[in-house]
Amino acid sequence: MPTYRAPTRDTRFVVNELLRLDSFGNLAGFEGADREMTDTVIDEAGRFISEVVAPLNQQGDQEGCTRAADGSVTTPAGFKAAYDQFRESGWGTLSAPEAFGGQGMPHIMGMLVEEFLASANQAFAMYPGLTSGAVASILTKGSAEQQELYLPKMISGEWLGTMNLTEPHCGTDLGMIRTRAMPQADGTYAITGTKIFISAGEHDLTENIIHLVLAKTPDAPESSKGISLFIVPKVLVNADGTLGARNAVSCGSLEHKMGIRANATCVMNYDGAIGTMVGEENKGLAAMFIMMNVARLGVGIQGLAQAEVAYQNGVAYAIERRQGRALTGPAEPQEKADPIIVHADVRRMLMDAKALTEGLRALCLWGALQADLSHKAATGEERAAADDLLGLLTPVIKGYGTDSGYKVATDMQQVWGGHGYIVENGMEQFVRDARIAMIYEGTNGIQAMDLCGRKLAANGGRAVQALFALVDGECEGVEGDLAGIADKLAKANGELKAATMWFMQNAMANPNNLGAGAYPYMTLMGTVAVGLMWLKMAKVAAAALVGGVEDRPFYEAKLTTARYFAERHLPDCGALRRKIEGGADSVMALPVEAFATAA
Repeated sequence: MPTYRAPTRDTRFVVNELLRLDSFGNLAGFEGADREMTDTVIDEAGRFISEVVAPLNQQGDQEGCTRAADGSVTTPAGFKAAYDQFRESGWGTLSAPEAFGGQGMPHIMGMLVEEFLASANQAFAMYPGLTSGAVASILTKGSAEQQELYLPKMISGEWLGTMNLTEPHCGTDLGMIRTRAMPQADGTYAITGTKIFISAGEHDLTENIIHLVLAKTPDAPESSKGISLFIVPKVLVNADGTLGARNAVSCGSLEHKMGIRANATCVMNYDGAIGTMVGEENKGLAAMFIMMNVARLGVGIQGLAQAEVAYQNGVAYAIERRQGRALTGPAEPQEKADPIIVHADVRRMLMDAKALTEGLRALCLWGALQADLSHKAATGEERAAADDLLGLLTPVIKGYGTDSGYKVATDMQQVWGGHGYIVENGMEQFVRDARIAMIYEGTNGIQAMDLCGRKLAANGGRAVQALFALVDGECEGVEGDLAGIADKLAKANGELKAATMWFMQNAMANPNNLGAGAYPYMTLMGTVAVGLMWLKMAKVAAAALVGGVEDRPFYEAKLTTARYFAERHLPDCGALRRKIEGGADSVMALPVEAFATAA
């Protein structure tokens, strides 16, 4: 049976030593985030999730959810009891606003709990997972009445939230949606239509579910400019906050999925359900993007999370499993064979996993810090700078992060060999669960196009220029043992700059050049961004070792892993640049009929 233990030591390193969260105590919302508090949150969340939520993962995958004839859905055994403990312990309230019952801590604290939860049980994590995004949309665009009516119980976890975008005939192209919202005399709307792929659309964990639904009013333009956003509760809420009648929204069926089987992914039917508009008419897409951006960071965390749990189980097996002898001679002559961790090819996979997992943890939590600083930094200039970096790197964290998570999951299955293909050992579930993160909240190809088509040119390229300067500044003047890492990162940053310039010179003349190069560009930027995190971590580790820390092996491992990433991953940036500069001619050359298989 697979196991999971929250990586609290590494998380404390990132939060306390790399990001130095306690140094922001002068900013609003950071006052209580001193080291004692953050360590307590990390350790207690890790303990609770490892002991209560993780043991339900494999069983929940095998059992799945069940839908009754009346459309109600039951989650796997143990899920409701575990969720009740999660809610009662307040783990979902950490970074929610105090005005509505949250603890008001920095966003980064909520994100690290999301990682632990998704590693332990990604299907379980998805039940509360979209609620924070729904809260963000209502906070930003909702009326005071909507905020008072819905947010306290959504933040407490008594009610959970969903996001309803996709329909059977349209996914990314939301301008094609057919769900309609008919105005009613009392100012509400009657919502009619069908939404698919709705995570946690129906379940037995909470007494109410607050659906955020995209729909079009009668006279709305047929394009994406005609989309409005509506709050449509499963159970209607009276003005005093009590529950009223059941709304005309139901789960038509459950999707049968490759992974995350313990999460109720629903087809949702709206049959004249009562909803209230969020924000302005025909401006719903902007409101929904608030939720989607939060969700995309959360999905990036899921890539990291599956990498972490797969890595833990890959390492355990590599230490235990004996096959063959080390090429340099028997490592344990008294045994009939050596553990497979002595073999360089197994070490290659384990080192890739360690480098990507720890690097992504640093990048994800650094990104969460930028989200905090974009609202709470001391000056407008600092807030804008943080917002620029967050906007630029959100599609990278989602795209590169989930690609890497899937790679690590499959590599760790490979470490297990044939036993990794056997269901009861659990490795194949990590692969299946990791796969969805590359698809939902916008496929990774869409993330790449968002990065290259929108984010690079925003504000005259201000954000990407800031990233270039950040990396160059980190590399400048580095000497001694870290110079090799800095030199390789500076070269990789040069490849990123050159690829960006190539887009500027060639994308206007042929837009397909941008489309053909977007994915390798996203991977290139992700590699540089994780390389930046590794140089930062190496500097912290080197200083700690000079200072005479007790936990020397931890910091020495950081330095070795940083060097590994620089030597084995940063060189890929040159090849990625050359792929980009290959252009679109051969990509787009074949006629459509040439793709069809001959009879």
